[in-house]
Amino acid sequence: MASAKLFAATGDFKNDIQLPALFDQEVNKVCMYLHIKAILNNNRQGTAQTKSKGEVSGGGQKPWKQKGTGRARSGQNTSAVWVRGAKAHGPKSHDYFEKVNKKVKKIAFYSALASKASEGKVSVFEALSFSAPKTKDLLSVLAKSGIEQRNVLFIVSEKDQNLYLSSNNIPWCRCARVADVNTYDVVRANNVVISQAALAELEGGR
Repeated sequence: MASAKLFAATGDFKNDIQLPALFDQEVNKVCMYLHIKAILNNNRQGTAQTKSKGEVSGGGQKPWKQKGTGRARSGQNTSAVWVRGAKAHGPKSHDYFEKVNKKVKKIAFYSALASKASEGKVSVFEALSFSAPKTKDLLSVLAKSGIEQRNVLFIVSEKDQNLYLSSNNIPWCRCARVADVNTYDVVRANNVVISQAALAELEGGR
C-alpha cells in the first residue's frame, strides 16, 4: 500500500501512515489526458475574431488597371496583402467546450493522486488551519516539515479563510477543497498536502 508522512499542524513529523486504497489504483494515463485536455479547452475564451475579405470595409473597385502601370496586378484593396486589408485564414470565435463523462473524471482524478503517491509527493497534516492569515506562519510550517517549496497544492475538507489568505501571497501555493480540486490541479503540483479531514472525505468518495 502507498504510504505518506504524517505531520502535526505545526509541521513536526509524527510518523508514516498507510494511505487509502484509492492511492494504489492503476494509473490510467488516457483518462488523465482526456480530462486535462477538457479542463484546459473549457478554460479557453474562444473570442479571437478577425475579418475576412468579405467583412472588411472597402473593395468593390479595381485599384488600377490590370496592365500598363508597372505595378503588381491587384483586384481589390481588401486583399490580405494590403494595409488595412483582410486577414487570410485568421481565427474565428469558437466554442472549445468538451464534455467528459463522470466515470472518466473519477478515474483520471484518482489516477493523478495515485501517481503522486507513487512518487512520494503526498503528505498528510493533522490539520491545516491558522489562527490568523499570516504567510510567514505558513512558510514556517512548510520549512519545518521539509516539504519542497515548489508548486504546493493544499487539499482541505472545508474552506479555511486564514489558510486561503496565507497562501494567496505565495505564487507557488494553491489551496482547494476536496469538492473543487481536479485532475489538472493535482498533476501540475509538485507536492500535494492533504489534511486528515480531506483524506477521510476522499476515502468516502466525493
